Amino acid sequence: MADRVLFIGWGTPVRGAEERGLEVFNEAIGLYGRMQQDGRIEGFDVTLLEPNGNLNGCIMIRGNAQQMAALHDDQEFQRMTIDAALVVDNLRLVEGYTNEGIARQMGLYQEAVSKVPQRA
Repeated sequence: MADRVLFIGWGTPVRGAEERGLEVFNEAIGLYGRMQQDGRIEGFDVTLLEPNGNLNGCIMIRGNAQQMAALHDDQEFQRMTIDAALVVDNLRLVEGYTNEGIARQMGLYQEAVSKVPQRA
């Protein structure tokens, strides 16, 4: 079961590059679908957001630590990320935790909190 996620978020399309933006989006969905079929990732979800001037959508890729490390090293993924960075503003890639990964992270957080003097 996946314990890691990679959040890929993006803002407004670069003006004049909207058509290429659609191509890159479709290519990314195809890549992630192939990666899921090959077992290179556990799965992914796509979310398109209502217009808000900040975050237009995101893709959440799920996997384990080894899958996430391999994803970052994958040249096809790196090319896709570069392509995306050229056609959208505010591209964000943020790693995170899910499922069992949350329990481990909360344990680390609780340990850190216990060392901080608490105010009444």
